[in-house]
Amino acid sequence: MNKRTLFIGAGSALAIGLLTLISATRWSDARAGAHPQAPAVSTAMIARGAYLARLGDCAACHSVPGQAPYSGGLRMQTPIGAIYTSNITPDRQHGIGNYTLADFDRALRYGVANGHTLYPAMPYSAYSSTTPEDVAALYAYFMHEVQPAAVARRDNEIPFPLSMRWPLTIWRWAVAPAPRPFQMQTGDAMLRRGAYIVEGLGHCGDCHTPRGPTLQVRALSAADGPAFLSGAIIDGWQAPSLRNGDRTTIGAWSEADIAQFLRTGSNRHGIAFASMNEVVSNSTQFLSGDDAAAVAHFLKSLTDTATGKGRFAYDPATSQALRNGDAGARGAQLYLDNCAACHRPDGKGYEGVFPALAGNPVVAAPPPDSVIRIVLEGIKTARTASTPAQFSMPSFAQRLSDQDVADIATFVRTSWGNQAPAVQAADVRRLRP
Repeated sequence: MNKRTLFIGAGSALAIGLLTLISATRWSDARAGAHPQAPAVSTAMIARGAYLARLGDCAACHSVPGQAPYSGGLRMQTPIGAIYTSNITPDRQHGIGNYTLADFDRALRYGVANGHTLYPAMPYSAYSSTTPEDVAALYAYFMHEVQPAAVARRDNEIPFPLSMRWPLTIWRWAVAPAPRPFQMQTGDAMLRRGAYIVEGLGHCGDCHTPRGPTLQVRALSAADGPAFLSGAIIDGWQAPSLRNGDRTTIGAWSEADIAQFLRTGSNRHGIAFASMNEVVSNSTQFLSGDDAAAVAHFLKSLTDTATGKGRFAYDPATSQALRNGDAGARGAQLYLDNCAACHRPDGKGYEGVFPALAGNPVVAAPPPDSVIRIVLEGIKTARTASTPAQFSMPSFAQRLSDQDVADIATFVRTSWGNQAPAVQAADVRRLRP
């Protein structure tokens, strides 16, 4: 999906590369180690691979509407130019039809294909912990079930010298982990399964974990510390913290709430929007009940660092004031005129249709970017097998001024028990399309 940008800046890439050019020329697959051996292919193995491909959300980046599945061609804008995703169908000329299992493993877990390092829009750092059995199942699916598509890959739109690949090799050597067996010392099988999904093929951290100075994911697993899944800006949207913490996280969500959100795109606390819609539609709606529960169980185990904001507790004062005709608070009248019909004066919305604003971690997140963009651009709900009807919120960009949007955003961020900083007109002006 368009949920990723390139994770290395041009200046830092060239600087690192120039300083270590000699090392780069010697660096290839020294860390590659052993690759899985191809087992006999069975119907069950192919079915397993199909499930894992959905778990890894492969279609989001390697499929585009109107084109054969997995034939690539998705344009991704990066700081140094645009890249296009590759054809991963078993076509021998344009796809991966000539790949051995070792070649497939090298691309998936090591980020190396045809002798060069892949752009880290491919989340191979997360995929590096995929078990050999799962790699083999994925390979079986792509080679024996996916239909070959003779679709040539488009050339990347990156000018020379930024198009040189050797700085990426140094970046991979410096910040990407060597593939290693998944290890989590726990007797809780459910917790272990959830961690394997979230940290690995689910690659949740690619959107929900902040990045370091060279744009690498700062924490790849729970063992790496509290930065893991602590929230980040991705494609201009605030991906909220998934840790079990204060009102700016999903701390108020139960394990059942999390599992419901993953499989339907909504729960009593909120809905999926923006690129998370693609994650739900292409990937998480297909999670088995056991796997969705395991993911939820793992996320609830991630204790958060104290911020002093505490857990959300609903405050009925705003609702009572509005019902009594008191719209004197900043943005209150604008909220009644533009928002209350769907989200209700009590801020609780209508579950599964119009999300609650009270206690919603997207609303409460310190950066107001997502709230502002939702008002300006509108959103649509995810479409899944269990929720085929798609609801939408219109754009209010033409109807509301920058100050109006700031006032509404401030109102919802400070009402019903929400305690987020106020929004200024300058914040809206910065994000207005």
